[in-house]
Amino acid sequence: MTMRTEQEQYEIHEDLLEAVEAEMPDDEELFDLAELFKIFGDSTRIRILFVLSKSELCVYDIAEALSMTASAVSHQLKVLRQARLIRNRREGKQIFYSLADDHVRTIIAMGLEHLEE
Repeated sequence: MTMRTEQEQYEIHEDLLEAVEAEMPDDEELFDLAELFKIFGDSTRIRILFVLSKSELCVYDIAEALSMTASAVSHQLKVLRQARLIRNRREGKQIFYSLADDHVRTIIAMGLEHLEE
């Protein structure tokens, strides 16, 4: 009976591992990336981002579009703003919200495209 160690059973591709390690972000960046994706892990926030991908809106417009209370929308907008996924601007007494940049729009679009495959 021949016993093999794990090293004998599997070939380690050092050159491939070195290439991967050279491009691997540091642990803090990977943690931040995981935290960002947690923000996208909430269906209410995804719905808000989708609505904002179509138009700049105030809290009340978003609440109406999603059949939610303005208070519930405001809470989620705070989370999205802290994650720098949305921005706001004041017009008189109203505050209008929009996506922070095209990256957010791309993430939403690519996620939907992936689901449709």
